[in-house]
Amino acid sequence: MAEIRPTVIREEKAQVISEIATKLRESQTTVVADYRGLTVAQVTELRKQLREAGVEFKVYKNTLARLATAQENLSDLDQYLLGPNVIAFSKDDVIAPAKIIADFAKKNEALEIKGGVIEGKVVGDAEIKALAALPSREGLLSMLLSVLQAPVRNFALAVKAVSEQKEGQGA
Repeated sequence: MAEIRPTVIREEKAQVISEIATKLRESQTTVVADYRGLTVAQVTELRKQLREAGVEFKVYKNTLARLATAQENLSDLDQYLLGPNVIAFSKDDVIAPAKIIADFAKKNEALEIKGGVIEGKVVGDAEIKALAALPSREGLLSMLLSVLQAPVRNFALAVKAVSEQKEGQGA
């Protein structure tokens, strides 16, 4: 029977701490949530929704996560690292993890948002929920496009009205 050496275990833990620290550093948004009471099927569904949005969703030991937060000067996040937690990391989209988890929590009361990190700042559940209430990137882009199209559309309607008026006068 092979003996497990403490140095091997320490190296594995150091790798996990480094992995968490890297994800905290590189993420636009990190969300910590308590998943007690969710079924395996519910966790799988949440994981699927997050994966489709490019969000990584992991369960880490709190002691290792706390060591990573200390390494990244995010020790204020430690207050949320109690009990069974899942951590969602998003490198690209600031809103996606908050929106997906908040929407999922509305349908599944067992999921509770605790807090997280938004662009390097530790925030509580209220800030994560406020972020989730914002429109998605696609929604914001469509709003911007609508605003940009309005003057052109109004000008086209005015030109058409003038044209129709002149045609009516000429007939």
